[in-house]
Amino acid sequence: MLVIRGDTQVEGVDFTETFSPVMKLSTVKCLVVVAVKHGWSMFQLYVNNAFLHGDLHEEVYMNLPQGLSISSSSSSSPLVCKLKKSLYGLRQASKQWYAKLSQALWSRGYTHSLNVYSLFVKGSSCDIVILVVYVDNIILTVNNLVEISTLKKFLDNEFKKKDLGLLHYFLGIEVSTSPDGVFLNQRKFVLDLLKEYNCLELSSVVSPLDLNSKLKADSGELFAHPERYMSLIGKLLFLTHTRPDLCFGVQHLSQFLQAPRLPHMTAAFHMLRFLKGTIDVGLFYSNSRDCTFTAYSDSDWAACPDICKSVCEFYVFLGDCLVAWKSKKQPVVSLSSAEAE
Repeated sequence: MLVIRGDTQVEGVDFTETFSPVMKLSTVKCLVVVAVKHGWSMFQLYVNNAFLHGDLHEEVYMNLPQGLSISSSSSSSPLVCKLKKSLYGLRQASKQWYAKLSQALWSRGYTHSLNVYSLFVKGSSCDIVILVVYVDNIILTVNNLVEISTLKKFLDNEFKKKDLGLLHYFLGIEVSTSPDGVFLNQRKFVLDLLKEYNCLELSSVVSPLDLNSKLKADSGELFAHPERYMSLIGKLLFLTHTRPDLCFGVQHLSQFLQAPRLPHMTAAFHMLRFLKGTIDVGLFYSNSRDCTFTAYSDSDWAACPDICKSVCEFYVFLGDCLVAWKSKKQPVVSLSSAEAE
């Protein structure tokens, strides 16, 4: 696979704009909930070599790839390659691919949401098609199977896509369908994580964090391998996409990434032991027709022992389905519990 060194590109010369919208996983969850509650089918597509479809608007040159030898008539002027299409590694590659895909979908009558640019909709009084894009992965839901067949054929002619059939696995999230609804979890990821850190044989615990310990930034001996702690926290953060029960604990452990200490790593392993006993836990989205929008929020008060800041959390439901949540430390110090809330 040929990858370009985008770090050598010069802004204003080799590229101008690089922004490309990326869909949030909360958008995927909302789409799944809407599809389940309306009884729509969900399909998944993968675009082969997505970035190669983008057209370059700047002149970009690269050295000859390693292993390719072409003789030049002038020894003082070695040959270079002029790129006609965007390649993996170019800073504008993602933007150009999104522009190409958007143009193709617009020609079919699709419009993107003004709030989520990676979400495209085409609808009429009877039929509706909703499409979300995450780089080269596409999820479709529709109430008309004829339209979905036509769209698949169109995308294949334009980009050479791979049809993955009904949605069952997306960005590490397993999607299991039942007569009562859809279940989302990351069981395989949890098992791989426990195996990587040799925790499969450890006993499980009943809470993500030890309720009797208070972690401080400067308490305990410095951990000898901080990169190992950073890697573990990053993987636990990925798990919070389907595990709201980990949200507060991971937020708490993320505060010590700059200088992790032994108590922090011990607390991270405590969370792995919690995962050992909750491997199959995930999100269940029922097919109940209730689509009431409900949100809950709460906060503690000055619970941080280092800087006395409060932590706030919110949870958003669509009907009886949890679609968004977050745990975050507040930017300022609250002088009372009422101010913190």
